[in-house]
Amino acid sequence: MKKYPDRYIFPAIFSKDEEGMWDVRFPDLDNCFTSADTLEEAIDQAKYTLEDCLYFLEKGKEDIPAPSDIPLNQSNDSVTQLVVAFMPPVRRAWSQKAVKKTLTIPAYLAELAEEQKLNYSALLQQAIRQELHVQ
Repeated sequence: MKKYPDRYIFPAIFSKDEEGMWDVRFPDLDNCFTSADTLEEAIDQAKYTLEDCLYFLEKGKEDIPAPSDIPLNQSNDSVTQLVVAFMPPVRRAWSQKAVKKTLTIPAYLAELAEEQKLNYSALLQQAIRQELHVQ
């Protein structure tokens, strides 16, 4: 199994478009971009976008390119900045996303469960954790 690093640092180019929006792109990562109304929002969005892009590259077992050595510069319409992605909390958050499963049970159990207002999702999670001896 491929071991990915816990931290990545990639350059991002923040550019102001003709409508005043800030576009953010990561030149080393295909299809990794975002935009926001203000530079402050764009900086926040850049971090989340980078983390998500890297997570899905890892999940697909794809090679993650080394960040290029882009000079950090600034002009009236553009800023280049390094963005840090710390991956352990990102991996944890994505691994806890709920997935939908279809359940079939006898009608009498469904009726009894409905009378008791049982939460199927919570009950099934609890039973699976107990069966697998995990928390």
